[in-house]
Amino acid sequence: MEEINKLREIVNRSKRIAFFGGAGVSTESGIPDFRSVDGLYHQQWDYPPETILSHTFFMEKPEEFYRFYRAKMICTDAKPNAAHLKLAKWEEEGKLTGIVTQNIDGLHQAAGSKKVYELHGSVLRNYCMKCRKFHGIEAITQSEGIPRCECGGIIKPDVVLYEEGLDDEVVNGAVRAIASADTLIIGGTSLNVYPAAGLINYFNGSDLVIVNMSPTQMDSKAGLLVCDKIGKVFSEI
Repeated sequence: MEEINKLREIVNRSKRIAFFGGAGVSTESGIPDFRSVDGLYHQQWDYPPETILSHTFFMEKPEEFYRFYRAKMICTDAKPNAAHLKLAKWEEEGKLTGIVTQNIDGLHQAAGSKKVYELHGSVLRNYCMKCRKFHGIEAITQSEGIPRCECGGIIKPDVVLYEEGLDDEVVNGAVRAIASADTLIIGGTSLNVYPAAGLINYFNGSDLVIVNMSPTQMDSKAGLLVCDKIGKVFSEI
């Protein structure tokens, strides 16, 4: 495949690769993209996912939030796929400046990556809204209803809900990784979620690569477009 060969050439000559990824990176690990509203949602949920995963909804209807969150946002059985593993290998080889991800599943770290900027947080981290103590994912999975800390406070996932801002330190790290890269690979995202998608504008390197199943608003600026599943593509380079 010509695109795969060209991508292989770009990777081989690159010294500082940055990767910007979205939900499509994790779907091959069995984690669904919650935006694809299927019949199951209509059968079980009275609100669209974007409404349930908002700060307002969490504060007003926490029990309903956690019913959805446990059922749809936590996939403890998911394993890293070829894309996660390849990125970890590039970091180990010193070719990768960082991974900027919109995903909250922790699969990049499970694959061995260390330079990971989680723009939207992680389901693996949770904290008490009262005493600020941190809790693991078991605080959510091994409880029912609204999870509570020993102090009585509500435990909140350390994820960025709609209406909430991104963490400044994470954003700054992501900007540095993208701005210092000679190659930026965008994968598994349609670049529709802001402000996260806006971070790619900090890229000033020579090679912009997009690997995605559907068109993105940045396609015209990319030097290489690969319309395929990212795990499949990365397993071939």
